[in-house]
Amino acid sequence: MKRLLVFILCCSFSFQLSAQTTVAPEWTKKVGARSFPSAKTIYYVNSYGAVSDTTTVNTKAIQSAIDACAAKGGGIVAFKPGTYVTGAIFLKNNVHLRIDKGVLILGSQNFDDYPDMDTRIAGLEMKWPAALINAVNVKNVAVTGEGVINARGKFCWDKYWAMRKDYDTKGLRWIVDYDAKRVRTLLVQNSTDVSVKGLTFKNAGFWTVQLLYSSYLTVDGVVIKNNEDGSGPSTDGIDVDSSSWVLIQNCDIDCNDDNFCLKAGRDWDGLRVNRPTEYVVIRKSIARRGAGLVTLGSETSGSIRHIYCTDLYAKHTDNGLRIKSATTRGGVVEDVYFVNSVLDSVRNAYQFNLNWYPAYSYSELPKGYTMETVPAHWKSMLQKVTPAEKGIPSARNFVIQNVKITNAQKAFEINGLPASLLQNFQFINSIITANTLGTMEYTKGWKFINTSIDVSTKPVEKKKEPAGIEEEERLKG
Repeated sequence: MKRLLVFILCCSFSFQLSAQTTVAPEWTKKVGARSFPSAKTIYYVNSYGAVSDTTTVNTKAIQSAIDACAAKGGGIVAFKPGTYVTGAIFLKNNVHLRIDKGVLILGSQNFDDYPDMDTRIAGLEMKWPAALINAVNVKNVAVTGEGVINARGKFCWDKYWAMRKDYDTKGLRWIVDYDAKRVRTLLVQNSTDVSVKGLTFKNAGFWTVQLLYSSYLTVDGVVIKNNEDGSGPSTDGIDVDSSSWVLIQNCDIDCNDDNFCLKAGRDWDGLRVNRPTEYVVIRKSIARRGAGLVTLGSETSGSIRHIYCTDLYAKHTDNGLRIKSATTRGGVVEDVYFVNSVLDSVRNAYQFNLNWYPAYSYSELPKGYTMETVPAHWKSMLQKVTPAEKGIPSARNFVIQNVKITNAQKAFEINGLPASLLQNFQFINSIITANTLGTMEYTKGWKFINTSIDVSTKPVEKKKEPAGIEEEERLKG
C-alpha cells in the first residue's frame, strides 16, 4: 500500500493503555559480557609517573601501568584523586581500568597524541586516529568508575567546520567526514567480554562510544554529556557497529547526533566486509538532545537484526525510532522490537528513510580529480556496487508495542522505495499525539492494533523529494 495515510485518515482507533507487555525473545537472556576481570591488585598510574595537573600529558605513564598490570596476569589500574591529561591509551587482557569519583581525565588536544590505526569509521575501513581509550584485540577487560572523562573535543569540531566549508564548495560533502579524522572517546574493537560501567563522558570529538567487530559487551550506567563546550557535529552517544550479543542499559545520553545507534557498514566496503549487528538489547535508558533515541543505520550493508529496545525515555530528541539508509547501501534491517517506552516532545515520532541525505550518502568525484591521485579511502567510497540491485536496502518485521508519544511535531516521516517497501510494521497498544500526521509512502503490511493517533492539524502534503535531516546543518545554524 503506497499511501497508508489514506487508511489512517479514514479509520478511527480506540486506545486503552494495556497492562500487557511484550514477551522478550529468548535470545535476550544471553547478551552482555560473560566475564569481568577478577584480579584485585591495584596498579596506581601515579607510581608510574602520572602527574595530576591540567598540562602534563600522562599517556606513557598510564600505558606503563596498564602494561605492568597485564604482565602480571591482570588487575586494576587506578588513579589517585586529581586531574590527568592523556592521549590514546590501549587496554590489555584482564585489565580493569578504574576511574574513581574525584578523578577527571582530560583528553589531549593534540592530534599527534592519537596515532593512526586500522579501524572502521562511519562504515568504511581506513586509517583513523586511535580513540582516547582503546580496547582492541583483547578479552575480559573493563572500564568503570564514577569519574569523568572529558575528551575536550572542540579542537576536532573546529577542524571539521573549517574543512566542511572548503569541501562543500568543491562538491566533496560526501568525503569530508572521513578526511577530518576526529577523535572518538572510547573504542572497543575485535574484542570479547568487555564491560563499560558507571562513567560520565563529556564533549566527544566525534563518536563517544564505538563497539566495533566485537561480541559479548556490556555498557551499563554510562552518562554522556556532549553539549557543555558547544554543539559538536557527529557526537553520537553509543554506536554498535557490526557487533553482537550486546547489552546497553541504565544510560543517559545528551549529544548532537544519534543517541543509541546501530550500524553495519557502508556501500561497497560494507558489503565486502558483510558483518551484521545482531542480538542487541537496549533498555532502561534516556535520550535527551540528539538525532535519534534509537537509530538503525545509515550504515546497513551487513544487516541489522534481532534488536530489542524496551523501557526507554526520550525528551526533546529529534527522532524517536529511526531508520536511515541509501540505495547504494544494501543490507536488511529486521526483527526489531521497540516496546514499553515513552517519548515526549520529539520532532518526528517515527522517521524511516531508505534514501536518506543524498548529499552525504552518494559519492561522486568532481571534475579536476582523477582516481589515480585520490587517497585509498576515497577509492573505496567511489567503488560502485554491482549489480546495482545489491545496493537496495530493506526493512521489515518490526513490533512497536506499548509506546506512548506525546507533543511530537510529526507522527510519521516514512519513505520506503518503489523497489523496497517497508514491510510488516505492527503498532500495538500505543498512542501518538502530534501536531501533524506527516507522510508515508511505499509501505506494505502495516497494522495498527489498539493504537490511537491524534493530530491537531491536517496532514502535511507529501514532499517531492524523500526527507533527510542533516544534523550538521542544524548544528551549524
